[in-house]
Amino acid sequence: MAHLPVLSGEKLISIFQRVGYVVVRQRGSHVRLSHSNKRSITIPKHDFIGPSLLKKILRDAELSLEKFLDLLK
Repeated sequence: MAHLPVLSGEKLISIFQRVGYVVVRQRGSHVRLSHSNKRSITIPKHDFIGPSLLKKILRDAELSLEKFLDLLK
């Protein structure tokens, strides 16, 4: 299994926007994104998002690790 990177919340939001997610609202430091065909996800706008939280966000977004790593390039 590939090593999960540590990313900022801003970077993660921009990656999800490239695959069709749209920012719906923000409350405090948490941004809610929605997609027409998938579940909504919440991403904290923190300086870094650890691997365990990133794994959960990917699972909620129904996005494979391989596809996510391709989007990082």
